[in-house]
Amino acid sequence: MDFKEITKAGLAISVLFSSIAGYLLGFDSAHPFSWMTLLMLSVGGYCMVGASNAYNQVIEKDLDALMDRTKNRPVPAERMTPNAALFIASLLTIIGLVLLYFINPKTAMFGAISIFLYVSIYTPLKTKTPLSVFVGAFPGAIPFMLGWVAATGNFGIEAGTLFLIQFFWQFPHFWAIGWFLYEDYEKAGFFMLPTGKKDKSTAMQIILYTVWLIVASLLPCLGYTGQLFISPIAAIVVFLLGLWILYYAVKLYQTRTAKAAKSLMLTSVFYITLLQIIYITDKFIR
Repeated sequence: MDFKEITKAGLAISVLFSSIAGYLLGFDSAHPFSWMTLLMLSVGGYCMVGASNAYNQVIEKDLDALMDRTKNRPVPAERMTPNAALFIASLLTIIGLVLLYFINPKTAMFGAISIFLYVSIYTPLKTKTPLSVFVGAFPGAIPFMLGWVAATGNFGIEAGTLFLIQFFWQFPHFWAIGWFLYEDYEKAGFFMLPTGKKDKSTAMQIILYTVWLIVASLLPCLGYTGQLFISPIAAIVVFLLGLWILYYAVKLYQTRTAKAAKSLMLTSVFYITLLQIIYITDKFIR
């Protein structure tokens, strides 16, 4: 149970879904499907996300003890020593990097970059500036495109587009979390909202980044994203999906309540999952 909590298994599995989706989009006749590659991506990807979360909990153990949602984690609750958590994080890092390297060196490189950005830059910045969310969006956007790189061994316009989609998705998702958990984050001195307040300016920025998310999600239908392409029908469904999340972003702007923020957060989770399913389904039926 403590291993599950120290690696944040639920989050790790959802992130892993993005990598698998990227892999399913990436393989083709030139880069045939491989169960072994998919297995190494799945285990290696889980290890990398789990390692990042474990490192984060060691660094923030004193701050986690101040917040209701994190005070019962293994390290702040003293069920696990920081050294034990650090050992787990280091072991997961090594296993993850080795497995990703066996797929191809670029996949391992992006996995290593993800851990470095999350642990060494994003985590320390959380108590310094709201820009931490912008920095954290980079490692958060890597998993989707990591699957494509694992399938093809290349980072091009296709992987870049997948990265862009998940990059813009981070903002409505995490700012919504920062909104409804504002008081809890405040106890630890975390700056998660762009203005530092639950105000109209923050809500407007959420709307703007949601619009950019919708635009990025529709790019593959224009014919300029290489081998990554979605049909007009899929594009219409993706657009309607975008209107759905935009509705909740606008609702947050209108009401500015914790309930509206939580609704947006839940919608954002369904959005990215359904988007990836639509992309994959469209690839195999057209």
